[in-house]
Amino acid sequence: MNQSIRELAEQAGYEADLFGVGHWNMPECQKFVELIVRECGNIAFEHWALTHSNSPQEAILKHFGVEA
Repeated sequence: MNQSIRELAEQAGYEADLFGVGHWNMPECQKFVELIVRECGNIAFEHWALTHSNSPQEAILKHFGVEA
């Protein structure tokens, strides 16, 4: 997992345990993050392909039910 994802995990409240292992190091969490990033990429591409707009932010937020 890259530094950007690690920083977002920390912003969400994930912390390393006594052994220096954080929940984001678990394979399930890494796969979950990968799937979300891929989904965002797919939404962004579809939005661009349909509208030729460079701003897919609203489409991604709407897809995940996140208010702007």
